Amino acid sequence: MQIFHKLDDLPADFGPTLISVGNFDGVHRAHSHVLREIVERAHPAKARAVAVTFEPHPARILRPDSGLKLLTPTAEKLHLLEQTGVDAVLLLPFGRDLSLMTPRQFAERILKKRLHAREVHEGYNFRFGHKASGDVNLLSEFGREMGFDVRVYPEMTLRGEPVSSSHIRKLLSEGRVSRARHLLARPFCILSTPGRGRGYGSKYTVPTINLARYEELVPKDGVYISCTRVGTETFESVTNVGNRPTFGADSFAVESHLLNFHPIELTPETEVEICFLDRLRDEIKFPSVEALREQIAHDVRKARRYFHLLRAGSKIAGS
Repeated sequence: MQIFHKLDDLPADFGPTLISVGNFDGVHRAHSHVLREIVERAHPAKARAVAVTFEPHPARILRPDSGLKLLTPTAEKLHLLEQTGVDAVLLLPFGRDLSLMTPRQFAERILKKRLHAREVHEGYNFRFGHKASGDVNLLSEFGREMGFDVRVYPEMTLRGEPVSSSHIRKLLSEGRVSRARHLLARPFCILSTPGRGRGYGSKYTVPTINLARYEELVPKDGVYISCTRVGTETFESVTNVGNRPTFGADSFAVESHLLNFHPIELTPETEVEICFLDRLRDEIKFPSVEALREQIAHDVRKARRYFHLLRAGSKIAGS
């Protein structure tokens, strides 16, 4: 997959293309459906399938006080976009110039002249141009004028819930990671590195690992069944998100207890990825560290049961 970080990176003869424009935060089921559709249609037509997105997320420029936290930081979003099969991503820098571009200028300068669009595929609620003044009806008008077709997709729902980035953020804010997983078509994961003070440079021998400071979205404070990848190894785990109130002063952390642990190599640069599978309970303050240990043992038993049933189900499905 080619990645272009600005319009000037595009070759002059780039195209023809089938395009979808969007933020693609989370690259959820609805995003993947649209992008795979343009891939299927582009290749027989000897055209390129292209996702056009923005860095940073426009809300961080237009509504800086919104405190928007992303489902997928840019590097992870690009990885997920590649998995849809698109040929290229145009990652447009979102700043003053782009924010002031009218809908007509966006369609003419970017879609028609630079990307040589044949088709543009968008969700029913797509908005574009200065102050989001353009919608799919206006885009269709421009398409008829400028020579590209516009395909509009209705809202996707799954068991009565909208498949949208904003709704998935809401589910995660409520701790409903299992439901978010269905809308994403994969577990919700966060990727960082180990927290400090862990004896790097030698074998890591403690079955609990803290994530370094993570600035994007995490699920609601609580305890979760999870999988934690440390470098190239993945462990079943129980992960606590929150302030660890039993230990006194609040100190927010994302901390995973690794099941079936064995000593591993760990450096400050080792990737640590935590994928949230199901919620066990709220984070609570225990009267003593001993009471906390007893609860952790209970959480671990429930997690082991979950993974046992998961493996048993996989064997039945594969038989």
